[in-house]
Amino acid sequence: MFSVYGKSGRTFRGSLEELRMVGPITRATRTHVVAPIVMDPKDQNPSHFGDLMPAHPPPAPMDVAHRTALAAYAQSSNPGLPRHPLTRVDAVMSSDVFSIADSSTVEQAWQVLVHNNVGQAPVEDADGLLVGLFTRADLLHPERLLGPDSHAQAWAEMLAQNVVDVMWTPVPSVSPDADIRRVARVLLDSGLPGLPVADEEGRVTGFVSRSDILRAVVADPPLDLWI
Repeated sequence: MFSVYGKSGRTFRGSLEELRMVGPITRATRTHVVAPIVMDPKDQNPSHFGDLMPAHPPPAPMDVAHRTALAAYAQSSNPGLPRHPLTRVDAVMSSDVFSIADSSTVEQAWQVLVHNNVGQAPVEDADGLLVGLFTRADLLHPERLLGPDSHAQAWAEMLAQNVVDVMWTPVPSVSPDADIRRVARVLLDSGLPGLPVADEEGRVTGFVSRSDILRAVVADPPLDLWI
C-alpha cells in the first residue's frame, strides 16, 4: 500500500496502479525544480565499465589438491544454509531513521545528513507526521547552488532558508507490508533514492532505499527476492 503526504496531510492512499493514475511522482509539486536525485552515499557508480575488468589475465588453474582443500573449507564454513523468500519492505528497510523537523533551516537539515552519513531524510511536522523528503541533491542542483564568488551574505541567506522551501513535497511513502518489487518500480519511475515507510497515521517508522534492497540481495545467507 502506498500513500502520498504533503504539507496539508495525506492526499492519497492506494495501490501502485492507483498511484500511477494520480500522476508521475517526478512531477510532484516542489518550490523549485530539482534534478534527479543523487545516489545513496553507500552506492558506487563506476564511470567506465572497463574499470571493472581485470587489468591482467586470470591466474593459471589451481592444482587438484588445492581445489580440494578450498572446497572442503567452503563446505565447513557454509553448511547448506536454506534460502528464504524476501518479499516485504519490513524485511529490508532501515528502522533507524533520522528525521528533520519542518521548522529547521537548510543548514540544520544539512547537518543532520552529514552527521548521520545519509543522502536524504524525511521531514516531519510538529505532530511528527510526514510532510516531505529532504535530499542532498536539493542543494547541489546548479540552479540552487551558489558559485565560489558569491557574497558571504548570499550563502548565509541560502542556509537560513526553511527546509520546507527546498524539500520534496508531496512525497510518496510505503507501508511496511508492501511488496519490494512494487517499491522498486516506484523508485525507478520517480528517480527517488528511497521511500519513507509510514504507518496508518503518517508517522515514519523506517526508510527503504535502493541500497537496502541491493544489500539484502547479496547478503549471506543469500535471500531470494523473487518467488
